[in-house]
Amino acid sequence: MELFDKITELKNEIIKEIKEAKNLNELKLAGEKNLSKKSPLNAMMAHIKDLVGEAKANFGQAMNKARNEVTEAYQNRQLELSEAEIKEKLSKEKIDITLPSVSYKMGGINPFYLIQDEIIDIFVSMGYEVKEGPDVETDYFNFERMNIPENHPAREMQDSFYITNSLLLRTHTSPAQAHAMDEKKGEPIKIICPGKCFRRDDDDVTHSHQFGQVEGLVVDKNINFGNLKATLELFLRKMFGEKREVRFRGSYFPFTEPSVEVDISCMECHGKGCPTCKGTGYIEILGAGMVHPNVLKMAGYDPKEYSGFAFGVGIERVAMLRYGIDDIRRIYQGDVRFIEQFTRK
Repeated sequence: MELFDKITELKNEIIKEIKEAKNLNELKLAGEKNLSKKSPLNAMMAHIKDLVGEAKANFGQAMNKARNEVTEAYQNRQLELSEAEIKEKLSKEKIDITLPSVSYKMGGINPFYLIQDEIIDIFVSMGYEVKEGPDVETDYFNFERMNIPENHPAREMQDSFYITNSLLLRTHTSPAQAHAMDEKKGEPIKIICPGKCFRRDDDDVTHSHQFGQVEGLVVDKNINFGNLKATLELFLRKMFGEKREVRFRGSYFPFTEPSVEVDISCMECHGKGCPTCKGTGYIEILGAGMVHPNVLKMAGYDPKEYSGFAFGVGIERVAMLRYGIDDIRRIYQGDVRFIEQFTRK
């Protein structure tokens, strides 16, 4: 009987230890100590070799019963502690639904990027590929490849930020076109080049030392001025409305010949004349022309076989016309009150 009493006494001690566990971590330690193969209770099995017959069977039954009661006690305490832990966690994370909610305000998008993205979308839908270039360019790609050699009068039209004698902040996105033509190695090309440009200029309501351009270039066989005219009319009417009248005026750019300035009918007076268009009925919007043969030659194209057209539009100018912005500097000042007025279509 002493052996059976020892089993009962040990079982009760283990169950008491399990019930006194204050948290799951203490319970885990108690379980590792008393439910493993090397636990004190399992060590009692060593006495079975000293028993025979009915005593041996009774001992085995007593051991199984004790182990089952210990296991059940462990599982019950584990459930109790788990539920208590969840209740405590929920009480700490309780939310007072009577408190005022947090208001999240949707931000705006700078009109510069609204217009740039819209221009890109229009030309991509027309089959153009987007090519970008670095802000810092060599004199060779910025000027010479655009048919503006050293001492050319056209350089005076673009007062530049030079870093060294041969490096400068690009004055237009045209160098990206030159790089793209070099990559094509005389093959047809149809690209637009968006990006920022830099020229030394007095900042005022219509001028900035930094501005954005989207330039376009098409080079292939049998490209003519009619292709240029049709492309720009489609673009401008998508950008400003189907009722816009488009006018082409002769102009000069060193990298195109012939060159044109492109105007659209005034959105305010619809061509009748007003202060916005200075009484002319039209507003200048971009420059364009047929690619100069010298530009084609420098890029490896035979001007007798290939021709092309190019154009460039100022992003801020379009934004100011589209949204009635009175000062170009507002686009760069980062004033949230200004930017939050604009949202993507």
